[in-house]
Amino acid sequence: MGRAFEFRKGRKMKRWDRMSKDFTRIGKEIVMAVKESGPNPDTNARLRTAMQNAKGVNMPKDRVEAAIKRATGKDEKDYQEVVYEGYGPHGVAIVVETATDNPTRTVSNVRMYFNRGNGALGTAGSSDYTFTRKGVFKLDAAGLDRDELELELIDFGAEDVYETTEEDEHGAEHQYIVVESAFTDFGQLQKALDGKGLNVVSATLQRVPNTTVSLTDEQAEEVEKLIEKFEEDDDVQAVYHTMG
Repeated sequence: MGRAFEFRKGRKMKRWDRMSKDFTRIGKEIVMAVKESGPNPDTNARLRTAMQNAKGVNMPKDRVEAAIKRATGKDEKDYQEVVYEGYGPHGVAIVVETATDNPTRTVSNVRMYFNRGNGALGTAGSSDYTFTRKGVFKLDAAGLDRDELELELIDFGAEDVYETTEEDEHGAEHQYIVVESAFTDFGQLQKALDGKGLNVVSATLQRVPNTTVSLTDEQAEEVEKLIEKFEEDDDVQAVYHTMG
């Protein structure tokens, strides 16, 4: 069928792998949210956010309900949220957020990935200072005017509003508007978006780099391979880096 078919197949497999990873990540977030504040999304803001994010990645409703049900059971694992910091090759700072039922296993794996990727696992505070935590909301851009939206949300903590295009698991392109806020304004901005009835695809707290490192294509590829190793690990929830 030729190289074009193999290329398309490869892209499709990557998208499906990413979707599977998203389901695992959000499933853990649902479990942690329920164990923290109960199974009612009306009174559990963290669970409400997790369910919103599940909808954004097309996670089936029955999987969401199953995760909530598991979390209320006595046999469900308890996950600890652990953040690891270090440096990859070429001075790129990396922060790895995990949710694990076995921190010993997780730190061993994270250290191994760093070492094999020509990087090094650091101590707490060794690289996190190079990032700023921000609230990041992704909205379906259909019917929205970016400039008008920015004016409406600025009083609720919106710091930056911009447009982006992404591919879904089927390869179709979608237009989104991204709204960023300070970490401390996450809750009030989320309430404002909900109150306006906007289609929020995802709502997350992310680490945004304060500065970035410029690399050659070859150097960037080396760092990307290391990041992929982290992202393939089921204990890893998110990876942040300063690669430009």
